[in-house]
Amino acid sequence: MGGGASLRRETILIVDDDATTRAAIATILGDAGYLTREADCGGQALRAARLDPPALVLLDVNLPGMSGYEVCRLLRDEFGEQFPIVFVSGARTEAFDRVAGLLLGANDYIAKPFAEDELLARVQSLLGHRRGVAARTVRSRLTGRELQVLRLLSSGLGPDDIARLMVISPKTVGAHVERIYLKLGVQTRAQAVAVAYRDALIDTDASSLEENGTALAL
Repeated sequence: MGGGASLRRETILIVDDDATTRAAIATILGDAGYLTREADCGGQALRAARLDPPALVLLDVNLPGMSGYEVCRLLRDEFGEQFPIVFVSGARTEAFDRVAGLLLGANDYIAKPFAEDELLARVQSLLGHRRGVAARTVRSRLTGRELQVLRLLSSGLGPDDIARLMVISPKTVGAHVERIYLKLGVQTRAQAVAVAYRDALIDTDASSLEENGTALAL
């Protein structure tokens, strides 16, 4: 898909006390189209997550002061299942270490050293699942008509054009738009469109919508 990379600009928080390791992981993820932020200890990781929750956290187990296990527990207590957490460790690599990490709330456990392809595959899998859950959640909040309006907004059509295609009044379109903004937690059309693309709610292009305009008048 031509725009896939640009739509996958999730931010990944890399938590590791080794600067070289952080830089290597950031390079791998950056080359794959992800944004990254870095933290070298548990306290910094918690502050970064609170400032701007990431899409995924790569968390070293052995951190100075606060262990990765403790950071994971605190992140889960505060953010719940909002984002996946992946433990990364070069020391704790036994089966019982992995089990302990998963029981503490991590979604995956990667042993160092790891292959670049393995890291990317696991990250992409977890984020793909997260996007799928987010999309289903958004879809469950929006009515069928609201989804139609959102898709038409995303195609660049204005309220009058949407009203014509859906055979409703511009005032009714405005009411739908207000409810969409409220349910998505956004304030502008641009923000609503960004959420629609992020959560893969855009599955029909503008031309097909116009061609099938009569079908929208339910």
